[in-house]
Amino acid sequence: MPELPEVQTTVSGLDRSTRGLVITNVWTEYNSPYFHGGDTIKDPKFFKYFKKTIIDSKIINVTRRAKNILIHLSNGFTILIHMKMTGHIMYGNYNKKDPFNRHIRLIFYLSNGKTMELCDMRKFAKVTLLPSKTMHETIHLKGIGPEPLEKEFTFSIFKNQINKKSNWKIKLALLDQTIIAGIGNIYADESLWRAGIHPEAIVSNIDNKSLKKLYTAIRSTLSMGIDFGGDSMSDYRNIHGERGKFQEKHMAYRRAGKPCLKKGCKGKIIRIVVGGRGTHFCEVHQRKA
Repeated sequence: MPELPEVQTTVSGLDRSTRGLVITNVWTEYNSPYFHGGDTIKDPKFFKYFKKTIIDSKIINVTRRAKNILIHLSNGFTILIHMKMTGHIMYGNYNKKDPFNRHIRLIFYLSNGKTMELCDMRKFAKVTLLPSKTMHETIHLKGIGPEPLEKEFTFSIFKNQINKKSNWKIKLALLDQTIIAGIGNIYADESLWRAGIHPEAIVSNIDNKSLKKLYTAIRSTLSMGIDFGGDSMSDYRNIHGERGKFQEKHMAYRRAGKPCLKKGCKGKIIRIVVGGRGTHFCEVHQRKA
């Protein structure tokens, strides 16, 4: 699933490319009986309303909240797209040779003659339309934790948030979007590796020094993910249909059986399952207390 760096990479690309353009038409093949009666475009009735509302509206800008892409329109509405497990958005003349770019489920036609297309192999993505003024009060955005890369996200706030799950394993606390926004499996494993914390350590048992290391590791790891254009270990692609490069910088994630890359560490990376999620860590410098 695209995490904060992948979503931010997409948002930055879309904001540069589509700001000021008008949506002239929209098409989708989404139509799921499971979602009929709901408020996403997978319900044909909602899609009809969605289409009528967004056509002829100008894209003011594109922003992010947690793992959600927010396309703000001139008519006072915001298109929310959550790419879920296998989604990514592409714009204009993207790379059509990559097989991961061939599962187009939604197309926005734009006033410059180009398109913005949602590729979603497993059809899990969510697309809905929200009033811009009240969108953060809706079920789609309400209750999300603070953004870890904002200046306001201090160590004090991090500590307060993580201690809301004091009896949880730290890996699971990091994945909880009500605690911190945007962290998923990849960046949780990578941050814990950098902080030297075992993923099954109970939050209340982690000392202050280690929490500070984790706070720093989260911010630096997420920033690195953005700098390298996101992680394309799986099927994520940027708006040009191209792979990111953060997977080339992995220290733990999907490196099971390989030597730990921490200087002076003689351990190896092992894989366990924590809360149903594959988890990777060093058996030595992340030893459980």
